[in-house]
Amino acid sequence: MARYVGVEIPDDKRIWVSLTYIHGIGEARSKNILEKANIDPDKDLKDLTSNEETRLRSVLENMKLEGELRQEVFRNVKRLKDIRCYRGLRHKLGLPVRGQRTRHNARTRKGKSLPVGGLKRKLEKT
Repeated sequence: MARYVGVEIPDDKRIWVSLTYIHGIGEARSKNILEKANIDPDKDLKDLTSNEETRLRSVLENMKLEGELRQEVFRNVKRLKDIRCYRGLRHKLGLPVRGQRTRHNARTRKGKSLPVGGLKRKLEKT
């Protein structure tokens, strides 16, 4: 397994798929990176020459990925919470942030619902 930006990515897959294992790189960005580095996206990672690896590393070094990207997103959300804007409040309450309705859906953000009677039984057992 090769190691780029502190992440081990699989050798036996195509290079554009392997790059998506890095946080902050999806399919489109992966292909864009390979185009900048002048590398064929259909090659396997293990088939790269040392020259191609160096070009790939230099392109990846100039991007905000992994820990640095996670920190930036965390700081942005924290800033929204601190200024108490609508989006910040939605983050704080664990509700959908981008205008989705919550009456029927939003199970991912709201969590699993408990029936009202189930709450009483749970309290009685303890």
